[in-house]
Amino acid sequence: MKKINFSRIDKAKFFRTLNKRVNGYFKEQKIAKTGNWKLYSKAILMFALLFVPFLFILTVDMPQWTMLLLMVICGIGMAGVGMNVMHDSNHGSFSSKKWVNKLMGSSMYILAGNVYNWKVQHNVLHHTFTNIKGHDEDIDAGRIIRFSKHSKWLKIHHLQKYYSVFVYGLLTINWAITTDFKQMRRYLKKGLSYGDFPNPTVQWIILVVTKVLYYSFWVALPMIVLDIAWWKVLIGFFVMHYTAGLILSLVFQLAHVVPTTEMPLPDKEGNLEHTWAIHQLYTTSNFAPDNKFVSFWTGGLNHQVEHHIFPNISHIHYGRIAKIVKETAKEFNLPYHEYKTMTKALKEHFKQLKTLGVNPAYH
Repeated sequence: MKKINFSRIDKAKFFRTLNKRVNGYFKEQKIAKTGNWKLYSKAILMFALLFVPFLFILTVDMPQWTMLLLMVICGIGMAGVGMNVMHDSNHGSFSSKKWVNKLMGSSMYILAGNVYNWKVQHNVLHHTFTNIKGHDEDIDAGRIIRFSKHSKWLKIHHLQKYYSVFVYGLLTINWAITTDFKQMRRYLKKGLSYGDFPNPTVQWIILVVTKVLYYSFWVALPMIVLDIAWWKVLIGFFVMHYTAGLILSLVFQLAHVVPTTEMPLPDKEGNLEHTWAIHQLYTTSNFAPDNKFVSFWTGGLNHQVEHHIFPNISHIHYGRIAKIVKETAKEFNLPYHEYKTMTKALKEHFKQLKTLGVNPAYH
């Protein structure tokens, strides 16, 4: 992996000014940057959406089609826990107490993922090297989808605007089956970590044990308890994951793979044009910023600009500090990308997929 160097020259002192203003807001309001009772009550709701339907399936006699619908609700809850609880916790912003963040961050294991892998991919690679081909794995979908103009074009990409939405649903099921094992091997080999480098043996043990426990709970338990065919249990498991994967993928892609965001490459020496904070403005976009339901449900991930510049601030504050960020960006003549509605952002995302699906030779 080629070393990337962000510019250190910010003559106008954008980030210093913005940081001072945001810190001033929290000081004036006399509130912490972490979560509060609103976030904690929302966490209870999300966990309930994930576990209560599953509990009903295990304990109440019901038609199989009802079970399937309840697994869809489990998938919605799964995405909700991921966006509202796990995400903030593993950024250290769910609570001011480290042990609470660690505990809530471990919810990643019940979502089929791995904390170490997620922190490297998301906190280190994605948040540092946002939209940079070869470094940000969030824009690397292998050969199946072309998210960047710098990725190799294949004939199949002509159709990606149609089939991509079906592929998106496979996100979390891939975590559960293969992705975590591949990532751990790759990250440990490269010596990547978020904080101190962990003991590789311990990480492999954690990965194997948590996967066994995960499949025991979501697959083995219903096979034992329910009087239905094993393959029907697997269908329900898949439906839950597909629902969660579709929600999570769409939310993530609306923030970075749209026409307004850039995908810059460093020069031959690995240098980028902008400082890290300004880079985030060019590569990130908000969507439906004034929609309270979208903000509530997505864990503030519709305020991606604020999240990328201030990842250690809980998402419950993004709506308030967005005005500060937007006004400061405008003052310094810097971009601030946003789509007023989620529908508009979705249209623009698939428009971008269509553009990227065209053979570059015809551009």
